[in-house]
Amino acid sequence: MSGAELGWGDEPSVLIFADREQDRAAALAAAKSVGARVIGSERIADAGERLNRQAAVDSVLIEVSEDTPQLDRLLEWANHAARNGTAAPIISLPRALIDLVAARIDEPKVALLCDATVEDRTGALAFAVAERKHRLHDQGVEADAERLRRLSEEVARIAGALAELSTTARVAAYSPFPVAAGGAGEEELDADKVRALIRVRRLRDQFFPKDLFADPAWDMLLDLMAARLEQSRVAVSSLCIAAAVPATTALRWIRTLTEHGLFVRRHDTEDGRRIFIELSDGAADALAAYFRTVHQMGVRLG
Repeated sequence: MSGAELGWGDEPSVLIFADREQDRAAALAAAKSVGARVIGSERIADAGERLNRQAAVDSVLIEVSEDTPQLDRLLEWANHAARNGTAAPIISLPRALIDLVAARIDEPKVALLCDATVEDRTGALAFAVAERKHRLHDQGVEADAERLRRLSEEVARIAGALAELSTTARVAAYSPFPVAAGGAGEEELDADKVRALIRVRRLRDQFFPKDLFADPAWDMLLDLMAARLEQSRVAVSSLCIAAAVPATTALRWIRTLTEHGLFVRRHDTEDGRRIFIELSDGAADALAAYFRTVHQMGVRLG
């Protein structure tokens, strides 16, 4: 590593932990792109010792390539550092380790990147150092402020949509579906009807570019509703697949919907290193009200 990378300066400081050379190279490229100063690059096995003697650092890039004995402790450190504001951790991981990492990371300020490109790392690192600069020094360049503004707008939009959904659950008619003439009972919502709606939504991709419909929140809500009706459990990795978007995007939305009370994390009682994602009772009530309203409009889904 060059002296310029390790030298002192006013640039944001970054630590890199990686076992594979290609991951280390990608992290270094991202740091260079945002003008960060790399103050160290170590193997994950050496992360604990390196962090113990590190006085301060702005961001830490953790390149996870496999499950190792030291990984749990490093993930616990990332949670703690993000929660206390001592550093901005960014964790890059392969799809195969989504469940393991997601079970350990419950702090929203830890950035999770799945199958990340250099550009993905660059974007996450740019936001991390900009947010940290803003928080610590109450200042930032115009580009940094623009990133924060866009993020705030996205969060506000999500919050508004979720609030509207919750309101619908409270004010919608909760009476059973009206009984058809001559019928002997009420029509019940089941998983097949929910999955029928998912299939209908998937038809869009046959006629329009997928990136026109990049918001996965509704697909996730429907998938978890179907699982609730089937009394089955959904791991984080499975929900990422159901979202039909890049895993990094799916992980970000899972976190956002959990923060807003729509999703709930449940630990696997048989495997402490895995969690399941479920709908909250409020979200399930809102979706049930939605399907009742759809039925009352005469729309049949299966």
